[in-house]
Amino acid sequence: MNTSLPQLIGLTLLGTAIVTSSTAFADVGVGAAPLPGGETIIDGSRKMLDEKWTYWEGPRFGSAMPIKWKIVDDPVDSGTAVMTDDPAAAGGKYGAADIVTKRKYRDFRLHIEFLVMKPGGNSGVYLQNRYEIQVLDGDKTSHGMGAVINESESPYQAYNGAGKWNAYDINFRAARFKEGKRIEKAMLTMYFNGKKVHVNQPISQVWGGAASGLDGGNEGGRGITDTPGGLKLQCEGHDVRYRNAWIKELNIEDPNTDFAE
Repeated sequence: MNTSLPQLIGLTLLGTAIVTSSTAFADVGVGAAPLPGGETIIDGSRKMLDEKWTYWEGPRFGSAMPIKWKIVDDPVDSGTAVMTDDPAAAGGKYGAADIVTKRKYRDFRLHIEFLVMKPGGNSGVYLQNRYEIQVLDGDKTSHGMGAVINESESPYQAYNGAGKWNAYDINFRAARFKEGKRIEKAMLTMYFNGKKVHVNQPISQVWGGAASGLDGGNEGGRGITDTPGGLKLQCEGHDVRYRNAWIKELNIEDPNTDFAE
């Protein structure tokens, strides 16, 4: 952890951190423990999966409760992980069996670890069930691994590769609205395996259509609304595994998501 003086004023109001200036400090990378006040949302157990997650019942939904995703052995370390396995999504049918947290969020700090078992493995981490951070082995384009999909280039150089654990650490600020009109786009800063790869990256829209996420069917994905959304994980018929995921709600007042490890 960086031990220099933080450029952050942290307040607590009704259990929510209010970040009023530019830089927060926290551990990042594989194995990072939750921040104080952070909520663990994946611990590799069936109990937590069932308690905190459900299916996203979008226009392409094709599965049924209970969640069909499997609890499997961690192929690298001891313990278990959640595997994106559901017959409804076979052949890459995203939106058919994606899971989403029951709790919905606006601004937050997220840590999540993933492992792609085979070359070409595909999933995705959706912030507010809108904005996809891609999980796609082998793709180095703006549609590829670690990209804010179609909005940034892939920081593929930070990827540990298939068969190894990887971590995203994200500070996310939701879009801002005035009188029902979006006046500021959603924004994020992200570390990938401990390397800062996106800084105050704006996000314009939901990509992939109505089956992709909230507002995907509004004005071609550009009709973003002022409603919170859950964290969603995508199932596309590939063996991608998740563990050690936690989230902490924030209220990032200024349009600045930058943070230092």
